[in-house]
Amino acid sequence: MNVMTPVVRDPAHEEFDTRTLLAHAAQQADDRHYEDFMIVDVDAHHYETGSYKEIFDYIEDPVLRDQFKYSKGATMQPRSTGGYQEMAGRITRYQHRGSEKAPGAPHRDIGLTRKWMDAMGTDVACVFPTPMLGLGLNPIVEVEVGYANAYNRWLTEQILAQEPRMVSMLYLPMNDPIAALKTVENFSGRKGVIGFLVTTVRYKPIYDNVYMKLYAALEERGLPLAFHAATNWGDQSMHITNRFISAHALGFTWFNIVHMTNWVVNAIPERFPGLKSVWIESGLAWIPFLMQRLDNEYMMRSSETPSLKRKPSDYMREMYYTSQPMEMVGNQTMLEETFKMISAETQLLYSSDYPHWDMDLPSTIYDLPFLSMQAKRNILGGNAKKLFKLDELLSEKKMARRAALGKA
Repeated sequence: MNVMTPVVRDPAHEEFDTRTLLAHAAQQADDRHYEDFMIVDVDAHHYETGSYKEIFDYIEDPVLRDQFKYSKGATMQPRSTGGYQEMAGRITRYQHRGSEKAPGAPHRDIGLTRKWMDAMGTDVACVFPTPMLGLGLNPIVEVEVGYANAYNRWLTEQILAQEPRMVSMLYLPMNDPIAALKTVENFSGRKGVIGFLVTTVRYKPIYDNVYMKLYAALEERGLPLAFHAATNWGDQSMHITNRFISAHALGFTWFNIVHMTNWVVNAIPERFPGLKSVWIESGLAWIPFLMQRLDNEYMMRSSETPSLKRKPSDYMREMYYTSQPMEMVGNQTMLEETFKMISAETQLLYSSDYPHWDMDLPSTIYDLPFLSMQAKRNILGGNAKKLFKLDELLSEKKMARRAALGKA
C-alpha cells in the first residue's frame, strides 16, 4: 500500500501571505480595469527594521555604528506610541512578516513590495521608511544625520538601483541644515530619487534662514519637497489626550498644519516659486479649514505678511496633497467640495500608506461618483507622473492582462 506523504501547511506562507490578504484588492483591480492606465502610489512604506543589519553597516562613524548594532536600533527612537499603531486589518502582523517568502527578487524588500503592488494594481510606489518618521525628535543631532545618511545610501544602492517600480523622496536630516543640503547635493540624480522628505514631527522652524540654501538647491534641480506627517503623543498639546485615537486623529493633521502655516505666512512659495511642495499622510479635511482661516487672518493683518502677493489659499491651491487617509465617512458633499477647493484634478496624488492599518486602496479614488474618469486617472497616477517626471511604466501583470484582453 502506498503511503502518501502528508501535506504540511505553513500558515506563515499561506494565511499571512500578502497575496492572500490582498485577494479582494486584486479582484478590484481586475474589475475596474486598472490595466488601462498607470497607478502611482505616492506614500507607501516598508519596515526597514527587517534590514537593520544591512543599514547599520552603512553608518560611517564606527562608534555610532556599534551603538546602533548593540541597541538594535533603539538608539534612533527617543519616544514611543505604545504600539497602538498596529491594528487588525489587511496587512501581515509583525510576528509573521519575517517569515514571508519573496522569491525571485534581488532583495527581500523588493520582493515583498512587488507582491502588494501587483495585488493592488500599482505600477510605481514611492516608498518611505517607518520607524524613521520619529527620527527628527532625537536630541542627538549626530544620530539623525548618521542614520539618515546610512539609510539613504542603503536605499538607493540596494533597492532603488535594482527596481524601477520603486522610487523615493529621501529623508532629510533637518536638525542639521548643512547635512540636509549635502544630502540633496549627494543624492540628486541617483536612480529612483524623485524628491526629498521632511518628517514633520519636529520642532525646528522651516522658515529659518539656515534652510534657504536647501530650498534653493531643490528648486534649481526641479525636485519636490515633501512634508510627511506623523504624531507625537509626548507633544504638550497631544499629551493631554487619553486615547491613541485622539492623538492619531489630531497629530497627523496638526504637525502639517503648523508647518504649512509657517511655510505660507513666511512667503516661502514667493521666495522659491519653482519649488513644489507635497503634503503627505494628513488627510484632506484640514486643508479647507486652513485655507479659510489663513485667508481671514490675512485680510485683517496683511501688514504682517508683506511678502505675500496673494491670499494664502491661492498658494495652498498650487501645492500637492496625498489622498490618504481620506475622510470618507459622512456627508460626501463635503468631500466633493474639498476636492474643488484643493483643485484635486491636478493637485491630488493617490497614496495607500500600505502596509499601515488605515491604508486606502486605489478604489478609494476610483469609486468616487463625483469624479470624471479623467480626474480619476489624473489622481491615481497622472498627476504624480507629471510632477515627478516619471516614465510611462506598467507592471508585468498589467501588460499580461492587456495582452490577454487584446488591448494595445
